[in-house]
Amino acid sequence: MIGSNGIQRYEVNAYGKRINQIDFVEGKKGTNIKLTVDTKIQAQCNELLKDKAGSICVMDIYTGELIAMHSSPSFNPNLFLYGISHDNWNEILNNPKKPLINRSIQGLYPPGSTIKPIVALSALENDVISTKFKVNCTGKTEMYGQTYHCWKDTGHGIVDLRKALQVSCDTFFYEMSRRLGVDRLNLTAKKFGLGEKVFNGTYNEEKKGLIPSTQWKKNALGRGWVLGETLITGIGQGYMQTTPLQLCLMTAQLANGGFKIKPKIIYDKKSDSYEKIKAEMEKNRIELLSDFQQDDALVDFSLEKKKGDTDLYKPLYRNQENVKFVLEAMFASTNEVTGTSYSSRINDKKYQFAGKTGTSQVKKITEIQRELDLDISQIPYEERDHALYVAFGPYVNPRYALSVFVEHGGAGSSAAAPLAKKLFKTIIDRHEEREKIREKSLMEI
Repeated sequence: MIGSNGIQRYEVNAYGKRINQIDFVEGKKGTNIKLTVDTKIQAQCNELLKDKAGSICVMDIYTGELIAMHSSPSFNPNLFLYGISHDNWNEILNNPKKPLINRSIQGLYPPGSTIKPIVALSALENDVISTKFKVNCTGKTEMYGQTYHCWKDTGHGIVDLRKALQVSCDTFFYEMSRRLGVDRLNLTAKKFGLGEKVFNGTYNEEKKGLIPSTQWKKNALGRGWVLGETLITGIGQGYMQTTPLQLCLMTAQLANGGFKIKPKIIYDKKSDSYEKIKAEMEKNRIELLSDFQQDDALVDFSLEKKKGDTDLYKPLYRNQENVKFVLEAMFASTNEVTGTSYSSRINDKKYQFAGKTGTSQVKKITEIQRELDLDISQIPYEERDHALYVAFGPYVNPRYALSVFVEHGGAGSSAAAPLAKKLFKTIIDRHEEREKIREKSLMEI
C-alpha cells in the first residue's frame, strides 16, 4: 500500500509568523514489498533490448514467480516527481517507440509461430491427428481462390508433426488447423493462459488480449466465421492478439508438464515451496491418470468443473504424452540442424534450452513484395515483422520459461532467439543464489 503525506496547518499573522497550529494529520508510511524480480537478470534484459522496442519476461515454471519483466524503451519516472517539464514530456510523448507503454502487459501482438506448440497440442488432445500424420508442403496452399503461403517458398516436402514444429512449416499447420477448427483451439489456448489477464488486479493497465472463436466474431463483428480465418489463426495471425507475458505463461505451463500455475511478482510468505508444488502436481497427475483409465468421461469433467485459484497445479491436458511430444519437438526446433533456432542453441546440458521462434506480420505481403524478397533494412520500420521467441530450460529438469519480443525486429530466429541464448546462461548460473535469497526473504516477511 502506498503511504500518504502528513499535513500541518498554521494560523499566521500579517508578517507570516506562525501564531497557532490549527490542524495536524500524521503521515502514513507505505508498506514494504519484496519483488520476485532478480535485479541482475532485469538489468541484462535492459541491456539486451537497448535501442530496441520490445519485451523480455522470465518466469519460474513451478512457483510462477517473475524473475524479470522488462519493457523497452523505458523512461525516468523521477521526471514526474515534482512535475515534468514541457520539453521532457514532449520528448517522451513524441518518441515513436512509445516508452509509456508497458509492452509486457499492455502490448497486444499476433503471436506468430510461437502459438504452434499450442495448436499442435490442441489437435492431439482432440484426436484430430496423430503424431504420424503427414502433409506434403509445396510452399503454398490453394483454397477457394485464395493462396496461403508457407514461409519457405520452395516448401518443406513431406513433413510429420514433429518435423512441422521443428522447421515451423506453415502448410502443415494450415491443414491441421482446418481439421481442428478455431473453437477447439480457442479452448486449449485459454487453458494455457492466452486471451486472459495474467495478474489478478496487480496492474490495472494490463490487457486481456484476444483468442478468437466463431461466436466472438458473430458478436463483435456481426459476421460469420470463414475457413480461411481458421488457417491463418493456426499460425498465430489474423484476429489473435496476445501479450508477451501471456506467451511466457503459456510456455511455463507447457514446460512444467501441463499444469496450471499462478504468476506473481510480489513475494508471498504463504506461497507453496517448489517441492510442495511438484508433489501436488504429481498427485494430480496420478489422479487424472486413474480417472482416464477408468472412464474417459471423468477426465473432461475434472478439467472443467472448477475455475479460479482452486485449479492451481491441476492438469491442463487430457493425455500428458501429448505435452511431452510437443516439448520434445520444441527441443528439436532449437537443437537439431534444421530447427528454426538452431543457431542459438547451447550444447552444454547445464544451459541447454528448447524453444519456438515466431515472426508475425503487421501488414499483408503483396505478390510484388514477395517476389522482391527485400532485406529488412529496405522495409520501412513500421512495416517490418515482429520477432518473437519462447523457450524453457534447462531442457533436463526445466525450471524457467521466457518470452522475447522485438517490435518490428524481423525474423524471430535472427532477432529474438539470440537474445534468449545470451540470457539463459545468466538465469541458470544465478539459480542457487536466487533460491537462497528467496527462502530468506520469505522467512523475513
